[in-house]
Amino acid sequence: MTPRAAMRYLALSAVVAALPLAACTSSSQEHAAGFAVGKPGLTAGTAPDLAKFYGQSLSWSACDNGYQCSTLQVPLNYADPSGATIGIAVVRKQATDQAHRLGSLLVNPGGPGGSGLQYATSGNVVDAKVLARYDLIGFDPRGVGKSDPVQCLTDSQMDTFIDAPPVPSDPQQIAKVQSQAKFFAQQCEAKSGNLLPYVGTVYAARDMDILRAALGDEKLTYLGKSYGTYLGAVYAQEFPQRIGHVVLDGALDPDLTAEQENLTQAVAFDKELRLFLTDCAKQSNCVLGNDPDAAFTKLKDWVAGLEANPISGDATRKVDEAYALTGISVAMYDQGWWPDLRIALTRAFKGDGTVLLTMADAYNDRQAGHFVDNEAAANYAVNCVDHPDEATSVQQIEAELPAFEKAAPFFGPMVDWSSLPCAYWGAKPTGTPHKISAQGAAPILVVGTTNDPATPYPWAQQLSAQLASGRLLTMNGAGHTAYRRGSTCIDSAVDAFYLSGTVPAAGTVCQQTT
Repeated sequence: MTPRAAMRYLALSAVVAALPLAACTSSSQEHAAGFAVGKPGLTAGTAPDLAKFYGQSLSWSACDNGYQCSTLQVPLNYADPSGATIGIAVVRKQATDQAHRLGSLLVNPGGPGGSGLQYATSGNVVDAKVLARYDLIGFDPRGVGKSDPVQCLTDSQMDTFIDAPPVPSDPQQIAKVQSQAKFFAQQCEAKSGNLLPYVGTVYAARDMDILRAALGDEKLTYLGKSYGTYLGAVYAQEFPQRIGHVVLDGALDPDLTAEQENLTQAVAFDKELRLFLTDCAKQSNCVLGNDPDAAFTKLKDWVAGLEANPISGDATRKVDEAYALTGISVAMYDQGWWPDLRIALTRAFKGDGTVLLTMADAYNDRQAGHFVDNEAAANYAVNCVDHPDEATSVQQIEAELPAFEKAAPFFGPMVDWSSLPCAYWGAKPTGTPHKISAQGAAPILVVGTTNDPATPYPWAQQLSAQLASGRLLTMNGAGHTAYRRGSTCIDSAVDAFYLSGTVPAAGTVCQQTT
């Protein structure tokens, strides 16, 4: 699990079913607003040297399953727009009712590092009523996927990196973790050093405004999930007058330090694990027994013991503490995966880690020995520059560790250690924790789930309160994010906001029904 693990669009049930079984503001001189050149979607009043970017027309070509693909050109460095450029990969599904088309709806699944291309083409992003009125637009943010991706490790090197002890307990293990963190950072610098200073969220938000203009929209309509809420909030702070219908689902609180954010998330994951164990205790096939508290201790001790005594996995890998923690954490994102986790643990307690390893591979997007995307690299690349208070040393992590162990004894230590690569990062951090108010923006809908492990509900409460035009919509339920996750009340409210601008009544709480 990388720092601030966020929504990953995983078809986990499909993966497991295949086995034999019974989720900053900038200085004004760099501000990247639009420039009037007589094209719809452009606005007057900013740097003329960005005109060529704001005035570009996208050239679309057919790609898979009725989608169209294109590439947007943006400056590598907004402080030097006449210098190098990078390409932002974009995909479009045109509105099915072109006669009543409302514009473009941009989507981001989170991460940081999640592919908007994969998300947009997944088939379950928004309701058909919304697809009828909007062109659905997915994009890979800079440094991600097909948009000049950050490159760090080879597949075999990544295997070694993610399998380092997640909770080192002696000097030899600490040295191994430190060595892997340094090597990861060094390889990222060697392979992508020219890009690393420019992958922060402020840059991605500015790219998104150029994309808005290139699509011909005066206002931004947007769905951001998990980290995508932070990207959307930063956009709103940078371009409050460009806000159309913006939904931020599974919100991050931009005012938290990295330590506060990591600790809060770890606590939420532990809480979700206890919900799983309570549910498991009610099932006839729960290998952990019928006492949730005893099951928590039993599982924690068993996972810790895997570091010294791993169980079988596949032809080349054993299931140790790292793979077990990752596999278990995947099922915390959605209760629909709990039956899979029960099966995985039943087999694992008998020495067969095959299913648990498959779940860990699903989280890491590892297929047939190959990592199919660069999300882990992009996640660190963005987080390490967005947060100046990320880990600066082993000593800092060790100083924080008692608080993590006390508040979140299962996931806490792993989350604390996971940010160590930032201590050796080649690019200097540029962001700072800060409240985002986006004064002057149109209403922004913030959606929170009461038992969300990856983006805890208080973050949605805090972001909606910070935003001058924020409105909180709550789902009383579990799992990561709310829209299109089992509440017709949530779905209807979000759809109405997109289609008619209707803002839910203050204090609206919906129930998760499936």
